[in-house]
Amino acid sequence: MMIRPALPADVPQIVAIEQIPEYRNYIGAWSAEEHLRAMANADNEYVVVHGEEATVQGFAILQGIQSEHHSLHLKRIAVRTPKRGFGKALLEHAMDRAFLHHRAHRFWLDVFETNSRARRVYEGYGFRYEGVMREAILLDGEYHTLALMSLLDHEYTARQQHSHQTVTATPRL
Repeated sequence: MMIRPALPADVPQIVAIEQIPEYRNYIGAWSAEEHLRAMANADNEYVVVHGEEATVQGFAILQGIQSEHHSLHLKRIAVRTPKRGFGKALLEHAMDRAFLHHRAHRFWLDVFETNSRARRVYEGYGFRYEGVMREAILLDGEYHTLALMSLLDHEYTARQQHSHQTVTATPRL
């Protein structure tokens, strides 16, 4: 498994992942042109993950890289095939990039309130529920509410220290 910065040549595969029918009610979808514009913006960072093959298996978009408030936004994260470890790797990489590389104070995201699976995953990584943006997204003629979640730098650091202590304290068999 390899995670690397996305290239313009990856955009068709990113768009294809967004178009997976099961994701229609959970993530946004942009045109290739919108992704290329966003990718060219210095305030955004795109990463992709792939296995042994060259096919992009997932992507993440971080926004707010240049935020004077040190508040980065996980705009989008999606994988081609769930439950293969690509999403976990992407989320951990995005968190590391936000806090270790970009020195974020706050890393936040919004998720469809009805996407309980994703909310549980984010909670498992220490993200805390902050509230909602009521009926913020119009999709197929219906308004949808977004849950806001965030992780602060000291929470990320405590989680990393706890994870490291758990690993080092585990006896080898």
